[in-house]
Amino acid sequence: MSQTRIPIVVYGPLSPYLEEQLKARFQVHEVAADADSIALDGAVRGARALVSFGSVGAPAAIMDALPRLELISLFSVGYDKVDIAHARKKGIKVSNTPDVLTDDVADLAVGLLYAAVRNIAANDRMVRSGKWALGQQVALSGSVTGRRIGVLGLGRIGRAIARRLEPVASEIIYHNRMPAAGTRYRYVQDRIAFARESEVIIVATSGGPEARGLVDAAMLDALGPQGMLINISRGSVVDEDALVAALTEGRIGGAGLDVFVNEPQVPEALFAMDNVVLQPHQGSATVNTRKAMADLVLANLDAWAAGKALVTPVI
Repeated sequence: MSQTRIPIVVYGPLSPYLEEQLKARFQVHEVAADADSIALDGAVRGARALVSFGSVGAPAAIMDALPRLELISLFSVGYDKVDIAHARKKGIKVSNTPDVLTDDVADLAVGLLYAAVRNIAANDRMVRSGKWALGQQVALSGSVTGRRIGVLGLGRIGRAIARRLEPVASEIIYHNRMPAAGTRYRYVQDRIAFARESEVIIVATSGGPEARGLVDAAMLDALGPQGMLINISRGSVVDEDALVAALTEGRIGGAGLDVFVNEPQVPEALFAMDNVVLQPHQGSATVNTRKAMADLVLANLDAWAAGKALVTPVI
């Protein structure tokens, strides 16, 4: 069988460019993310690879429904929606797209910080509504310059965020499970102490079960009523109910959020908050980055189809 006829599954929506390139190389079966995996027909069940966006991932059920599955190739850096333990048990390889989206996600994190601290979104709404022209006074904002900024998760993206903010921050500190090698930023081992020392927390850690609810009510209380929370990681890393309560009660100063627990559903209480900036999970959503991500997905699939090592393996 030629490479162009290897059957694969596209699991949920991808970029048009990636879908076009996949169809040029493989026999593509499109399966909706909410499809009944038990009811897949025989042709689909013969698929040897599955391509999925990170927010869809690959649960155990879809792996079990594809008995010939050899590879899950993710169109994302995050793989928390993939049942990695099940994939490992079944001998299924997993690849992702690290590095190529680092800069754009870091840029958005910094943008969200400035937007939240300087009331950019709220002031934009005030101008568009005509209230400024009618004489409404602009509320004074805080400043980004001079704040101690805490990075939760000093991986590739966390380091890129820290580098961008280093010129304006009074200090960059970070919290990981273990100290990071090759950095001059100060490590704070205890997460509550880390939050207490931070004036801004930027959540850049990877997701997954071990990180679920890591930013909880105790961390938010330690951050305090002047503190800002920025999340470009995964919605599940933050206890969303605790965050809404802390914002509602003024126990933290504001937030900039690109990710949510039940995307695309967002807690309605956040909509009326002028101290919260909301984005539709678009950290990597630039033309250049999405093409680079797609090309890396294709490179992993091409390597696998040729019997070579994956370019960016997860397992």
